[in-house]
Amino acid sequence: MTIYNPSTLPKNDNLNRFSYVIDVKEQIFIRKGKMIAFYGELRFEAMGSSVLDLIVRTAFNAPKYVHHFVVANGQGQLILGDNGNDLACYDLDNANMTIRAKNLLGFTKDVVCQESTLPGYLTMIGTGKVIASSNGPVHFLELPCRVDEQAVLGWADCPSPSYHYDYAHVQGWASAAGALTGFTLSGEEKQIDFTGAGTVLVQSSELDTVGSSTLSHLLSQLPLLGQDDLNKLSASAQQQMKENRQS
Repeated sequence: MTIYNPSTLPKNDNLNRFSYVIDVKEQIFIRKGKMIAFYGELRFEAMGSSVLDLIVRTAFNAPKYVHHFVVANGQGQLILGDNGNDLACYDLDNANMTIRAKNLLGFTKDVVCQESTLPGYLTMIGTGKVIASSNGPVHFLELPCRVDEQAVLGWADCPSPSYHYDYAHVQGWASAAGALTGFTLSGEEKQIDFTGAGTVLVQSSELDTVGSSTLSHLLSQLPLLGQDDLNKLSASAQQQMKENRQS
């Protein structure tokens, strides 16, 4: 058994595949709830405090996610973890990388964070470090390629992707509901299409489908729907129940 202390912890490297150690010497953005331990004199300050206003205005341009992060100040060694998921650090050198928002755990203050045009993703621009988690090891694919939506962790140095639908596979009420809500049953029905130059980051397994029910995924999409979509979904559900009773 290895017992760590400040002198034996790695610096800006993985402690193991499930945790990462940041050698904090200046401000760094950290996702709330992902700090598992630290050594040294560190303070964690919420966004919007007067001391941090300039840093936030410069580096954080994603207002939808402003309450998901804090700023770590001071000097020390900070250990991050994410529910047993794999962790990795990506070094940007005047580059851009887009990461699934819920997997972004931290980034240095010289990296600008912006909302991607694809909902649920954040685009990181500049030079610095980006720490992210993944459901299993990450694989890097060259373009062009198509990837299961739930397996995509992010992409780097390539245009914003688009959705590709295989309508021959879309059948039944659940698939019709998916067309309304953006929910998909599998990568055979809907994929993300990457073209041009760049790299796609792919997780080893689907992020949101393992151990979750179809209903829970569908319910999670309801707040995103407008009144017309909700009416269509309700009508479709009533028609399906009527057909089930008659069968």
